[in-house]
Amino acid sequence: MAKPKTDYAALLEEKLGSLPAVSGCYLFKDRAGEVLYVGKAKSLRSRVRSYFQPSSSDERYFIPLLRNMVGDLETVVTASEKEAAVLENELIKKHQPRFNVKLRDDKDFLCLRLDPKKSWPRLELVRRPKADGARYFGPFHSATSARRTLHVVNKHFQLRTCTDSELKSRKRPCLQYQIKRCPAPCVYEVDADWYDEQVHAVRLFLEARHDELTRELKDRMHEASEDFEYELAAIYRDQLRAVEHIRQEQRVVSVNKNDQDVVGLYREGEVIELVLLQVRQGHVTDTQSFSLERSELPDQEIVAGFLGQYYARLFGGEGIDVGSMPDEIIVPVRPEAATGMAEWLSERRGKKVRVIVPKQGGKRRLLQVALDNAEHAFREKQRHRNDIELRLEEIRKKLRLPTLPRVIECCDISHHAGGDAVGAVVCLRDGEPDKRRYKSFKVNVTDEGDDYAAIYEV
Repeated sequence: MAKPKTDYAALLEEKLGSLPAVSGCYLFKDRAGEVLYVGKAKSLRSRVRSYFQPSSSDERYFIPLLRNMVGDLETVVTASEKEAAVLENELIKKHQPRFNVKLRDDKDFLCLRLDPKKSWPRLELVRRPKADGARYFGPFHSATSARRTLHVVNKHFQLRTCTDSELKSRKRPCLQYQIKRCPAPCVYEVDADWYDEQVHAVRLFLEARHDELTRELKDRMHEASEDFEYELAAIYRDQLRAVEHIRQEQRVVSVNKNDQDVVGLYREGEVIELVLLQVRQGHVTDTQSFSLERSELPDQEIVAGFLGQYYARLFGGEGIDVGSMPDEIIVPVRPEAATGMAEWLSERRGKKVRVIVPKQGGKRRLLQVALDNAEHAFREKQRHRNDIELRLEEIRKKLRLPTLPRVIECCDISHHAGGDAVGAVVCLRDGEPDKRRYKSFKVNVTDEGDDYAAIYEV
């Protein structure tokens, strides 16, 4: 006997009619049960129903798609908006919905780690913060920026660069000691109080507390000079110059001393560019950009999804240091569940965090800087995409291909005197390296030195 067809419209209508007017999360599913979208709301009833209320004035990209694709609906009631914000991120990570905002994997972010509990602490690069009591600074969206900051610290603040095992086993000082970038606590007796001062200075430097650090360094330089310790005074002088150089590179955008994250958004249709400005002590210390393609979500949903994933990734783990969390998050549009997000961040930080949409004044001008940066990043990436299209078209013509070569794989063989052959394949997708598809192979060809057979095997 044939199984009766499910009346999805009637099922949805029934569920829409019984939605509770409380906070929670909702999951839109297609007719196969796959999760299409996860959202949060302070009132499930009003939020979810708004997607299905026919309105000729509603031009949001997401609405027509939902009406055509959704076959089922699931809701999860929470005790507060804060719990809804946390649960939403967990559901997104679990289901990977098609229409939710997807940031790049966190392996692309680097942090700087400083563990003051250790003897002779050092600054090191790590990819994933741990709940180990250490201080983590970042994240750095650019690996180049992270390594440059590490280089500046190691050059001017004289912390050790060796690993713990090297510290214990070294018998002679390394090159860093010879070029006066490390006091070599691995070999020589070093004043522990002086080293702790350097660790404290590094913390102030990485927290962008440049005014406080400058005052302390000037006091130490004058004190060392008065005691005729001119070499020590020269060290403090060079540190002051390094701090001043960094400050000159950072744009002053505000006299407000609050730490702020400012989100700018620019879109053309379904292509979106997000920019986050990290403003610390009135200076822009870092700029991060995120590209989203084929996103039909309205701006409020984009911003909500971005905030949820970005901050949950950085500060979601238990015991993770939250020293770099801002006082304020400035956004161009206010997400519906902004209150819950602010409550969760405030709880994690131990101090109040505000999510605001400024309408005028200095904060509005700061938001405009982020919006302008988002448009500029969009134009630059669009120009880059157009350049790639031209290159791909040139390749297509020269090789007489029927379509553009969106995916290009390159294979090569290496061997030692004909033996021990290995093969490698690299991949370009839309003209950019796709390192997830890089592969290496051990080749077992019988005829040594036969590259053709080796390539065929690969």
